[in-house]
Amino acid sequence: MNTNSVHISKKQLSTKVIYSLTTFTLLDYPHKTACIVWFAGCNMRCLYCYNPDIVLGKGKMDFDSILSFLKTRKGLLDGVVLSGGECTLSKNIISFIKEIKTMGFAVKIDTNGSNPKILNSLIHNQLIDYVALDYKSLPHTFKKITQSGLFSPFEESLKLLIQSNIPFEIRTTFHSSLITETDFVQMIEYLEAENFEGNYYVQHFMNNVPTLSKLNDSHKEIRLKNYSTSKIKVVFRE
Repeated sequence: MNTNSVHISKKQLSTKVIYSLTTFTLLDYPHKTACIVWFAGCNMRCLYCYNPDIVLGKGKMDFDSILSFLKTRKGLLDGVVLSGGECTLSKNIISFIKEIKTMGFAVKIDTNGSNPKILNSLIHNQLIDYVALDYKSLPHTFKKITQSGLFSPFEESLKLLIQSNIPFEIRTTFHSSLITETDFVQMIEYLEAENFEGNYYVQHFMNNVPTLSKLNDSHKEIRLKNYSTSKIKVVFRE
């Protein structure tokens, strides 16, 4: 991998697209110590989104300040998580990641899968080490839940990850008023049809937290059953 082929310019360094920085986490990058870079803005408006300030907000930090911070964390952190919002929407995300990789950090991205072109480039150029792909729902409920028509790009991103050698996880936020049990079973069947094998992580919607849309409380009855198949292990997260 030639990480020096694109060098981030001073103008790009000063672009404020980052909402905030979490300087340390043991939870967001499996088996690694990491920090989280939260990118402002998103092309979805998921009804249950916990980060309305980030999704609707403007960038407060630039690339230069993040890279300066990372220079002080060499040997102390294993990796960097790029989250949001939607990190793949950033105009200079590829050159930014190249700069991170030159420092020796592993890179994980959290993505809604809406930008398969960028994802493909990151995979092809070996710039990412782990991906968390948000699986919102199937087409018949996707537009209502995400307020977008971006299922096809998500589907393309899913196929790219399945065909790649990049470690990745698929995860869904489950709200009982938005996804029925029948929908959920069909979501698992869809993953099987796409030849996905491995853990499928389901996190329950947290009641009584600020979200983009006002929602009724979600119940957790779904976790009382075992939905795993011979190829897919359904893992419920708190």
